[in-house]
Amino acid sequence: MQRKAYVPGVVALLAALLAGCTGGSKEGGSTDNSNPGEAGTATTAAQPGKYATLPEACGVVDRSTLDSLLPGIKQLADETQRETAYAGEATLTYDTDRKVGCRWKVESTDATDHLFVDFERVVSYDNAVSDDSQAETLFATKVTAADLPAPVASSPTTTGSPSTTTTTGPSSAATLSPSASTASASPSSSASPSPSSSADIQPRLLDDLGDEAFVDDALSSSGSTAKQRTVTVAFRTSNVIVTIEYEEQPATVGVVPDSEEMQDKARKLAAQLADSLAG
Repeated sequence: MQRKAYVPGVVALLAALLAGCTGGSKEGGSTDNSNPGEAGTATTAAQPGKYATLPEACGVVDRSTLDSLLPGIKQLADETQRETAYAGEATLTYDTDRKVGCRWKVESTDATDHLFVDFERVVSYDNAVSDDSQAETLFATKVTAADLPAPVASSPTTTGSPSTTTTTGPSSAATLSPSASTASASPSSSASPSPSSSADIQPRLLDDLGDEAFVDDALSSSGSTAKQRTVTVAFRTSNVIVTIEYEEQPATVGVVPDSEEMQDKARKLAAQLADSLAG
């Protein structure tokens, strides 16, 4: 009789425990189908970049700009050759939504000019890192690789007594970067650049192009042959990095391509590409 009385009591206890477990799940307890990590992952995923595609690289530079950068195009008498020069040559790519580029090369009686334009769309595969942040990191490596010199302080020219007049000489020339110093050797330069002008043309960071940008300027030391100048302008806008390389090698030994002129042309093209991306 005692065992018969004991069993109903156990059953009642188990029923009470089961009722408590069922009530707990209704009040917000975890179920077998729930995944506590799903909601957290969705809310912490980094935002994608602004750009999901890239432009057609060989079509982004208009003909008037190519005429300015590559003067030899106008000297091509054959119409087929001229059209081929305008068209450029697309670089090899396996994903046109991630990386595209185009090259142009034109020879003239005065020089041989090269132009290269490259677009790279950066995508982060880390949910904690946005596309923009990943692009910012990659652009920082490009700046480091460029090894830009320390900024040259501009010194305003003053007038007055000889003791206060700013003079130029070996001490001021020593502050020029290698690329800026060679600019004075160009026949188009009538005098050595002042410290303020050398600061304007030395390789440097730019604050008026995209989210961040820089310009680099290098003059080859190729011995007795004509020297080749390469101007590079690179900028980042959101998750796209654009690189422009503009090269010129004169046909005459001893002639040095003008740094300021080449930088001006390359920067104007960069501004046009930045505007086209913004549009």
